[in-house]
Amino acid sequence: MNAMDLLLWSRGPGLGIAVGIFLFGMVLRLFEIYSLGRKRDLAPARTGGEGSGWRTMFSRSVPDRAQFKRSPVVFTTGYIFHLGFFIVLLFLLPHIELIEAVIGLSWAPPPPPIVDLVAVITLIALIVTLIYRIMDPVRRMLSTFGDYLAWGVTFLPLLTGYMAYHHLLLDYTLMLALHILSVELLLVVFPFTKLTHMVTLFISRWYNGEWFARKGVAS
Repeated sequence: MNAMDLLLWSRGPGLGIAVGIFLFGMVLRLFEIYSLGRKRDLAPARTGGEGSGWRTMFSRSVPDRAQFKRSPVVFTTGYIFHLGFFIVLLFLLPHIELIEAVIGLSWAPPPPPIVDLVAVITLIALIVTLIYRIMDPVRRMLSTFGDYLAWGVTFLPLLTGYMAYHHLLLDYTLMLALHILSVELLLVVFPFTKLTHMVTLFISRWYNGEWFARKGVAS
């Protein structure tokens, strides 16, 4: 299989397999979460929970000042690479063109150097996050293979995409194929690792906010 064959496979059968596994995994994971249910609350509600769940979804996204002082590196790099990842995903011109081809929506991209700079900063933030995890004794002890796997499948699409966009190291066709394969690997791994927090964190925050409000507890 040459580079072009690999590219065609990654754009065709490979993509179909990856999306299929992703959808199956996410449906399974959400079914597992919702099937847990919750026990009936026999105590009367102290306050109504309406709106509290939605407020908690946003309020919990702002780090507590004390927590930020204890782990400034974790919070800073975390916000940078999460935000940077989505900026590159949604505002890089080839990605916008792909989204338009799939669902018909498009928007004006920012100047390429801006997205380019964001990609580099995001890569650096991910590297710093990994180094800090390895160097910190507590985080190193608590880290599992799944944590490093999640880091790797997040880092690779950014790295290969940057290299393909700038025609670095390998032939463009091969690097583009590797970039698409790395994205497909991310899709396959996503439902079965902690990466699912990108979806479930909003569900859990809404649930906690609504439940705490019912109990009369600030969230």
